[in-house]
Amino acid sequence: MTDSVKLISLATAAPEHVIFQKEAVEASARLFADRFEDFRHLARVFDSAGIQKRHAARPLAWFDEPHGWQDRMQAYAEVAGELFVKAASSALRQAGLDAGDVDCVVTVSSTGFTTPSLDAQMARRMGFRAHIERVPVFGLGCAAGVSGFAIASRLARGRPGAVVLFVSIELCTLAFRLDELTRPNIIATALFGDGAAACVLRSGEGGLAEVESTGEHLFPDTLDIMGWKIDDGGFGIVLAQSLPPFAERELGPAVTAILARSGLTPDDIDRFICHPGGTKVLAAMESALSLTTGTLDHERAVLAEYGNMSSPTILFVLERAIQAGLPERSAMIAMGPGFSASCVTLRRVA
Repeated sequence: MTDSVKLISLATAAPEHVIFQKEAVEASARLFADRFEDFRHLARVFDSAGIQKRHAARPLAWFDEPHGWQDRMQAYAEVAGELFVKAASSALRQAGLDAGDVDCVVTVSSTGFTTPSLDAQMARRMGFRAHIERVPVFGLGCAAGVSGFAIASRLARGRPGAVVLFVSIELCTLAFRLDELTRPNIIATALFGDGAAACVLRSGEGGLAEVESTGEHLFPDTLDIMGWKIDDGGFGIVLAQSLPPFAERELGPAVTAILARSGLTPDDIDRFICHPGGTKVLAAMESALSLTTGTLDHERAVLAEYGNMSSPTILFVLERAIQAGLPERSAMIAMGPGFSASCVTLRRVA
């Protein structure tokens, strides 16, 4: 079908600073061990997280000092802006397009904010047209890589021939807190990294994949599983221990229901492409989706190299899946605050 929405290109980017997991555990021990009684027990997560290194908006030494909202958001505006330009320009270049060809830009991020939004901040530098449509989205967290992709694809479907640019940027490390002596904060220092990704979507022929269907599921009474608490110091992570067992118990039925609305079943999916929230979450997702242990290999590889970057992580996984060769039908799956699950199915382009 020439009027179906296609993923035309996909590009990823990460900040220049690299933190190796050995360095991260040493720094965390220096900063927390004498102040947090359970640190030595929790420190095992640095080894079990399946992460070798991560990229960060600031060098490791920056995190030795306390930072407030102003420091954090200045860093966010600077680095997120650079990553926006890098990822978006690369995706457009791959598509054989210029920024002036973009009709609509959808930007997702939940780890910082600017007003005007990043798309407006970078508009002149990118070369966007004055009448470009801008859709900045905040608050979808880890699910935003899939949910934002779905929003962009629906906009492309509603305007045949329009060029829709989707950009996902997260600087999770800027939420690191010296004053948060909590289990979730320690786990966050072991797990999260920074990165960005961008896609070009447009209806018509060609492309890397065809967007077949989109869907979401919002679980009732789950606001305490994941999210931010916000105070004078910045963002503070909300991350429940119950997440892996919740995913193992609830994800399968949710994905089945999402697929059913498009006339599909899990058996119709040749490859699930999942957001690697962590090794325990990946194991829970494999169980929930009736996958053999170890099936989510691209996910574990991305987690090892970049950590959990929140929303763009799924697009890093998709990039590897495309390079390896997509099967006839695949499904991108991500979970995020709400608590929610988001799904997009892709068909291979002949």
